[in-house]
Amino acid sequence: MKIMAVCGSGLGSSLMLEMNIKKVLKEIGIEAEVGHIDLASVKPESADIFVMSKSLIENVNVPCKIVLSNIISLDEIKEKLLEVLNK
Repeated sequence: MKIMAVCGSGLGSSLMLEMNIKKVLKEIGIEAEVGHIDLASVKPESADIFVMSKSLIENVNVPCKIVLSNIISLDEIKEKLLEVLNK
């Protein structure tokens, strides 16, 4: 499974989000490849799950996306990742 953190330029906030996703995955005992990407580079085949802030939702057209209100909230990341992973 591959998870990509998405931000407008693919630098600061997506890298921070990537690190937080890795923390949450380690905590819940799930292994996945996690990376980060800029908005312009997002393609459905780039990952199985895309994680982003709600400000980007209208600009991303992929089958599986997790939309966060607060990209630094480990609790929100955990809750929403588990919702997707348990489907």
